[in-house]
Amino acid sequence: MKVKEIGFVAVPVNDIARSRQFYEGVLGLKKSRDAMEGKWIEYDLGGGTLALGPSDDDWKPSSTGTGYALEVEDFDQAIADLRHAGVKFVEGPAETAVCHTAIIQDPDGNRLAIHKLKAN
Repeated sequence: MKVKEIGFVAVPVNDIARSRQFYEGVLGLKKSRDAMEGKWIEYDLGGGTLALGPSDDDWKPSSTGTGYALEVEDFDQAIADLRHAGVKFVEGPAETAVCHTAIIQDPDGNRLAIHKLKAN
């Protein structure tokens, strides 16, 4: 098998309207497409896609589930914007040898990283 790229990362959510307000209103993502009568929302980001889908008994939001990072243009501004919006920070902001990162939570408790690689 030869994997070409990540097709999409899907995140389970309980309330699609509330989640859209966070992902679109707070994070600034732009909807690319939807399915399931608007219960499945996709955001194209670079070469991949982030999808929000309805949780059920077998697929629930979790603070210990799949992790993903959103690469931002301006890390300091992103952090300021998130703090202003009252977003919960789980870890950081922190600086490593290769990046700046902070772990936040969406309205359902799913964790995601805000990330900025350092220049080489």
